[in-house]
Amino acid sequence: MGQVRSVSPRGPSHSPAHVRQHRDEGERGGVTTADAITWGEFAAAEPELAAFGAGRLLAPPAYLATVRRGGAPRVHPVTPILTPDGLFLFMEPTSPKGRDLRERGWYALHNGVPDTHGSGGEFAVTGRGVLVDDAATRTAVAAASSYRPADRYVLFELKVSEARCHGYGDVPLPERRRWSGRPQSGYGRDTTPLAHSDGPG
Repeated sequence: MGQVRSVSPRGPSHSPAHVRQHRDEGERGGVTTADAITWGEFAAAEPELAAFGAGRLLAPPAYLATVRRGGAPRVHPVTPILTPDGLFLFMEPTSPKGRDLRERGWYALHNGVPDTHGSGGEFAVTGRGVLVDDAATRTAVAAASSYRPADRYVLFELKVSEARCHGYGDVPLPERRRWSGRPQSGYGRDTTPLAHSDGPG
């Protein structure tokens, strides 16, 4: 996932400006902010993988990782909401995850796994979170939610840059188990099947 860089004999630069530059550019294996698309667009490109992912993410809880101001990760149990157009999260306006998404944007979302055997399989998606203030979108997402969102909640759309799944032999997996929006690959082209591992983790 990481890029290979040449390093001077004195070592890499870790000045605040250097760190901020690469954090803002979102250097994750070449994926940038512009590569993130809606869940609906992802599902149109890879319907089988998206259907597998939807089944896992909608079985609560799922876990959202965000990035703190200092660069450390933070993880939160969440209840994702899917509509034909997008992947969304409601949250308290004071939520730390909302602050992380507003300030830095990057997230990773993974379904919950019920046991050490990885029953049901795993699905993970990464990308950018975007604050939504459109009233019609909020109404549609609230209607699709498994619970009634409070009026005070804020709404974020989770745009998709990468998605992948894993399985451990108990469920059928999509033929294409990995997708990336990297421009050098094109939507849906980075879809090499992943080898099964011994268990979750």
